[in-house]
Amino acid sequence: MEFKIISLPPFKAASSGVDKDFDFSSNGILGKFDKYFSAIKPLERDRFMPRDFLFFDEEQQGMVWWWALSEDMDDGGNEVVDFEGGYYITYVYKDGDEETNSRLYNEALEYIKNSDVLQLDIRPNHYAMGHIITPSEIIEAQGWAQMETFIPVKLKVTSNL
Repeated sequence: MEFKIISLPPFKAASSGVDKDFDFSSNGILGKFDKYFSAIKPLERDRFMPRDFLFFDEEQQGMVWWWALSEDMDDGGNEVVDFEGGYYITYVYKDGDEETNSRLYNEALEYIKNSDVLQLDIRPNHYAMGHIITPSEIIEAQGWAQMETFIPVKLKVTSNL
């Protein structure tokens, strides 16, 4: 198995809002949001976890980017949302390698489908997400990054009847 099962805590996040154009340019919704959160220098205590999560909002049919806020971070005037947290199956691949991503995603879905204890937990603001895990200095030095994908799962409800 190439997967981890993790728990993300609840948090407040600044949100880019929905971008139906998938526009990462400097003038696009996602590009402006990237500029906002890239300028934030988290305190040492806040550098251990992923803070940004990118996902496709299935209801609104667009990309959304979140930045997990701590008490002392500025939301930059962005909408602030509450994330409930939850369990996720994760895997890592070379960013941009969509063939590997697709294979691992489908393997993870098959694993969940065949699980006796887990099921998918896709719902509003609780979709599969991605996060670049490679530090920017390493990306610059090697010329590529690793992406971690998070697929929401929950425990299956069992009945003793």
